[in-house]
Amino acid sequence: MDDGVVLELCRQAFLTALYTSGPVLAAVLVIGVIVSILQAITQVQEATLTFVPKMVGAGLVVLVGGYWMLDHIVRFTQQLFMNLSQYAH
Repeated sequence: MDDGVVLELCRQAFLTALYTSGPVLAAVLVIGVIVSILQAITQVQEATLTFVPKMVGAGLVVLVGGYWMLDHIVRFTQQLFMNLSQYAH
């Protein structure tokens, strides 16, 4: 296996990880900023106020986009195993 194949596999793996984790991380980031702004406005500094909305948001994103995320991971894995004989050389 030459360097170009390894780099391409790494690129595909990183893109798959980005595509599948990106929506959840973006949702948690947006919710965290909104909650932080609300906490600054109301001056209520409760730790559970940041944790619970983030977990609910992440859960909702996984419920809505989980099938797409899983499909993306499965397609990457199938492609990886289908081309396994090409990587052995």
